[in-house]
Amino acid sequence: MTVTPAPVDAPPPGVTSGAQTRNLILATAGFALTFWAWNLIAPLAKFYEKEMGLDPTQKSVLIAVPILVGSLGRIVVGVLTPRFGGRVMFTGLLLLSAPFVLLVAVAGQMKSFPFMVVIGFFLGIAGTSFAAGIPFVNNWYQPSRRGFATGIFGAGMGGTALSAFFTPRFREWFGYFPTHIIIAVALVVMAVITWLMMRDAPAWTPNTEPAVPKLVSALKLPITWQMAFLYAAAFGGFVAFSTYLPTYLADVYDIQDLKSAGARTAGFAIAAVIARPIGGALSDKFGPRLITAISCGGAALLAVWMIFKPELGNGLAAVDFILMAVMMGMGAGSVFAWVALASPPARVGAVTGLVGAAGGLGGFFPPLVMGATYDAATHSYTVGLILLVCFAAVACLFTIFGIPRREDAPAG
Repeated sequence: MTVTPAPVDAPPPGVTSGAQTRNLILATAGFALTFWAWNLIAPLAKFYEKEMGLDPTQKSVLIAVPILVGSLGRIVVGVLTPRFGGRVMFTGLLLLSAPFVLLVAVAGQMKSFPFMVVIGFFLGIAGTSFAAGIPFVNNWYQPSRRGFATGIFGAGMGGTALSAFFTPRFREWFGYFPTHIIIAVALVVMAVITWLMMRDAPAWTPNTEPAVPKLVSALKLPITWQMAFLYAAAFGGFVAFSTYLPTYLADVYDIQDLKSAGARTAGFAIAAVIARPIGGALSDKFGPRLITAISCGGAALLAVWMIFKPELGNGLAAVDFILMAVMMGMGAGSVFAWVALASPPARVGAVTGLVGAAGGLGGFFPPLVMGATYDAATHSYTVGLILLVCFAAVACLFTIFGIPRREDAPAG
């Protein structure tokens, strides 16, 4: 009797394409909504600046603090997800994020900068959902489709676009406090939907190994450190731009209207969102090394162009920013296609958490650097942009020459 092997592109045993699609959509929607919450402060930064009398450094701190917890917290979430599963983790993170969204409104009404910083710290919980989604999606998809699947899931980072576009408008339409109530209720509703409809993959079983040894084991893998550096360049750059862009536009191009700045920031984020699954799919076809190198090299060149302040009126500035978003989105997709390809299956969660944390930290420091190096006399961020050029160029060279070829192959 001859046994016909399963097709290479066939779903894992016991998995239907319908179940894959449903759970991918739910995970992406939950990710997008938590990212909206995570990026809730940045679109209103100019409003807080005026209400609280903040200087550029204080404003940068207010924008950057949620990124810190959203970054480091991914390490914890990345370890806990293999133990409790994506369904439990997504539900819990959605519910935990809601009260801090309301407390942001309380801090804003009190016009208290210290209280806002403290609440912003805990609001960072919403930014950890990424580390729950990658191992969850990996379990649902076959290796040949994981670049595409993680790219689609990663498009949930478009929650920053939703926040940039709608948060200032919600404030105008409904008022400051009701805006935060709406978002908090949406988080709770999504938590209920997630609990009722999301399911972990049939092959998933709780991993009850102690957390610390798993982290130590992941830290010993070269792929963890290699991808952490590259993700800090790609996704970190996206986070930094999508949170700081309204401030940049106001300082460099004198766009003071929150809705106008938010619309432009949303365009940047949407371009990155569209590019991320494309980066994952191209990595499946051509290999993640090539796509990551193109992404980092392209970002370096575009940052050079940005230093010369392309004109806003003739559309050149928009082209620069959109292409920058495409490069960063593609890079974020290709790096996690690489993680899915080269990480040992039992360590995907821990590696995801560590790499995701590095990406978030890559977005934490640039706003602080931009605020500290801003030249008010010339309305210039030249020093910060030069540092971006150097970082992206080094990442490109490291991608090409610094990672052994064997890291392109699946790990055992």
